[in-house]
Amino acid sequence: MSFKSEEDAQAYWKENVRLMVILLTIWAVVSYGCGILFVDALNAIRVGGYKLGFWFAQQGSIYVFVALIFVYAKKMGDLDRKYHVHDDD
Repeated sequence: MSFKSEEDAQAYWKENVRLMVILLTIWAVVSYGCGILFVDALNAIRVGGYKLGFWFAQQGSIYVFVALIFVYAKKMGDLDRKYHVHDDD
């Protein structure tokens, strides 16, 4: 990976870390918050016959995690193109 300048490299990594912090925060809130901390409040809501807290703990968090993978891949591709460090494939 080669950057045009040191400022570009620092800006790239700053945006990269910011994106990771945002996505990891969402991951933590969904897995720990919805599956453990807020489970009682979420269980008052039903989705497809199942309590929402249970659903998040069993399946919902997995869907969110997969979505986060796709979001990360898309955003990193955009970031790579923005700083001209993408693969030409």
